[in-house]
Amino acid sequence: MKLNLKRPLAFFDLEATGINVASDRIVEISILKAMPNGTEEIKTMKIKPNIPIPLETSLIHSIYDEDVKDAPTFKDVAQEIIAFLGDADLAGYNSNKFDIPMLVEEFLRAGVKFDIDNRKFVDVQNIFHQMEQRTLKAAYKFYCGKEIVNAHSAEADIRATYEVLLSQLDKYKGVDFEDKKGNISQPVVNDVEALHQFTNLNKPVDFAGRMVFNDNDDPCFNFGKHKGKTLFDVFDTEPSYYSWIMNGDFPLYTKNRLDKFWKQHRDKKNEERQKHKPVEKEIKEEQPIQNVPTKPAFKKPINQEQKPHQQQKPKKDNGPANEDMLKMLADKFKKI
Repeated sequence: MKLNLKRPLAFFDLEATGINVASDRIVEISILKAMPNGTEEIKTMKIKPNIPIPLETSLIHSIYDEDVKDAPTFKDVAQEIIAFLGDADLAGYNSNKFDIPMLVEEFLRAGVKFDIDNRKFVDVQNIFHQMEQRTLKAAYKFYCGKEIVNAHSAEADIRATYEVLLSQLDKYKGVDFEDKKGNISQPVVNDVEALHQFTNLNKPVDFAGRMVFNDNDDPCFNFGKHKGKTLFDVFDTEPSYYSWIMNGDFPLYTKNRLDKFWKQHRDKKNEERQKHKPVEKEIKEEQPIQNVPTKPAFKKPINQEQKPHQQQKPKKDNGPANEDMLKMLADKFKKI
């Protein structure tokens, strides 16, 4: 069967130092890009994680520190990966919970922009788990009748995942599926948009699943004491919860998505404040009534010498002093 594609679908698998999206690092990436014309392109590369690979992890995927000591870092190959993916939609096994968030986290750490908003995500495991509920090894045996050679090798895993999806499309063509609400549909069809909808039933806001959209498409917390509450309600009642997550050990993509809704909420509140802000009355300039004399705005200052309270009374002229006046003065001031 050939996939019905409108644009490339990139199956990819990651091997990492562990499963913690926030703290672990990629050590190998393999991408199989299925083209609309039926051709395929594949790229596999080792990645130097710049942190030690735990022994228990190396025993699973057989990649040791020695194997990646001379490999490029993710930042070194980030642009090469973006160029290879192009505008492809993304597919994988358990990719929505691990591979895609891990890949996005590495791009964010490298400071390289990777657009995922316009891509579709097909998680083959979600089809399998919802229809049969098995592991990749069992899925490959169940759908393809074969055993995976070199299991836990990134390239072997994506090849098996690709073949499993093709077999699923054959097996479940026209098969009914009943969801938790009792709705019956035939969701497994040869269409990436439909597969995207079916493999993302939980409607996650972030790949880590810390936030999900409810039935009204409102973003809600999906963990902790505020599980089930909308982000906007929590922003109103406990805004410090936003700061706690932003400063906590959460994936960068989770923080980016939370910050996006925080800014939307803040902008909406600012708009509401502007709407309820009292409108100042316009002060109209008064026009003077015609033919009515107006008083001068101010009087000319009175000269200092002309101010009434500072003017001295004129002295009375008694004429020249005579002998009687002198005698009177002498009597008045003579010593006793």
